[in-house]
Amino acid sequence: MTAKQRKAPHAAYPLWITVPYTLFVAVLTPVYWLRYGPGNFLWFSDLALFALLIVLWTGNRLIHSMMAVGVLPFEVAWTVDFFTGGRLMGLAAYMFDPDEPAHMRALSGFHFLLPVLILYMLFRQGYDRRALKTQTVFAWIVLLASYWLTPPEKNINWVHGLGPGTEAEKILSPRVYLGLYMVLLPVVAYLPTHLILRRLFRS
Repeated sequence: MTAKQRKAPHAAYPLWITVPYTLFVAVLTPVYWLRYGPGNFLWFSDLALFALLIVLWTGNRLIHSMMAVGVLPFEVAWTVDFFTGGRLMGLAAYMFDPDEPAHMRALSGFHFLLPVLILYMLFRQGYDRRALKTQTVFAWIVLLASYWLTPPEKNINWVHGLGPGTEAEKILSPRVYLGLYMVLLPVVAYLPTHLILRRLFRS
C-alpha cells in the first residue's frame, strides 16, 4: 500500500462546515425515522439534506447543481413563509404548531441552512448545466416513489394535491394529476431556475 493509498479521506469543503453538518444529519436521521417513518425522507428537502452531505465530502458539482435547480426556489419560499408566521403559503406553518415537539421544530431548522449552503457551493464551484436534465429525471423517480410508496394523507412532495395539508386532488384522476405535475414541475420551476443559475454562475 502506497503512502497515497494510506492517506485518510478528506472533505472537499472546510471541516468546520463538513463535520458539524455530518453530525447534524447523523442526529436528525434516526429522530426523523422514529417520528415520521422512512417515507418522510422522500421529501425533496430531506433528500437535499443528504445530497449536500455527499457534496461536502466529495465536491460533486453536478449534485449541488441539481439541488440548486430542484430545491433552492422552494427552500427560499419556505424561509419567506416562515418569517410571515407560516401564513403566506403554509409551507412553514408547522413550525408554529404547539402540538409539534420543540426539538422536531428545531431540527427542521435545516430548511434555513439549505439555501445558504447551496448558494455557497454555487459561488465556490459554479453551476453544472447538466443539472436540469438530471434533476428532472431524478424528480420523476422520486415523485413516482412518493406516489406508490407513501400514504396519500401524507401527500409527500404534493403528489396527491398542491400544497401542504392539501386534500387529494378531486377534479382530476390521481394519475392524470400526477402526470401533469411531473410535466409542469420541470417547466414551471426547474427551467426558470436553471436559466437564472446558468446566467449568474460560471459553468
